[in-house]
Amino acid sequence: MKRPRLPEWLRITLPTSDSFARTRSLLDELKLHTVCESAKCPNHWDCWSKGTATFMIAGDRCTRACGFCAVSTAKPMALEADEPARVAEATARMKLKHVVITAVARDDLKDGGAEHFRQTIEHVRARNPGIIIEVLVPDFNDSDASIDVVLGAQPHIFNHNLETVRRLTPGVRHRATYDRSLTVLKKAKAKGGNSIYTKSGIMLGLGENEEEVVVAMEDLRASNCDILTLGQYLQPTLKHLPVKEFVSPERFDALGRVAKELGFVHVASGPMVRSSYHADEFKV
Repeated sequence: MKRPRLPEWLRITLPTSDSFARTRSLLDELKLHTVCESAKCPNHWDCWSKGTATFMIAGDRCTRACGFCAVSTAKPMALEADEPARVAEATARMKLKHVVITAVARDDLKDGGAEHFRQTIEHVRARNPGIIIEVLVPDFNDSDASIDVVLGAQPHIFNHNLETVRRLTPGVRHRATYDRSLTVLKKAKAKGGNSIYTKSGIMLGLGENEEEVVVAMEDLRASNCDILTLGQYLQPTLKHLPVKEFVSPERFDALGRVAKELGFVHVASGPMVRSSYHADEFKV
């Protein structure tokens, strides 16, 4: 089955700047993974040309097999003890003012990889005083202990994606649950209070209707989520869930206005928006 032809608003022009090559070379040298590549993000050409990247720690093998995600599902390798320091070195060399750190789901680890997050956050902060640190975390199976470990390292933004509406969640990410994601976000905000912003993202085009999207946004606000991203789902390979609809930029704009009316302090809504894309546009 062929993929549907992309509408004009989703076609990108590949950049020609030297920054892309420099970013690629640095990541190779430090042997670092990025979600940009592993998840086949369509924006990675743009981000790398501007010298930004979202670092993916704890390996590039995930213990879950979500229907939308291009990250490999396989038995993970052991954690690399020096990875936190390598991420910190990369952020320093790239002169980042805002870094996003994410990870594969590591259900094989007792803490889900929370301690590895903590070490990475602390290394990055020590190497880059003043940097804004955003983490995009798995649900840690709703472990209070794991959530506390990550929050204890005091990231500025705690991001966990809802991904889709309630009805579609079992088919989109069968090992996760809609309510568990909401609970993780609610706990993070309750524990972190005004010292942290919570963030989540929803993909559109998987077969949801507008009313369901609004309900999901309302559920996120009821969980005290501060920041929201809305973007178009794109099928990474033919083995993944098909795109049911290409949502127009006008509808993204309209949903973005609804989100702001609901009280999110920052909203990014558009076809090319991803959880970490232009994350630095939100000023902490």
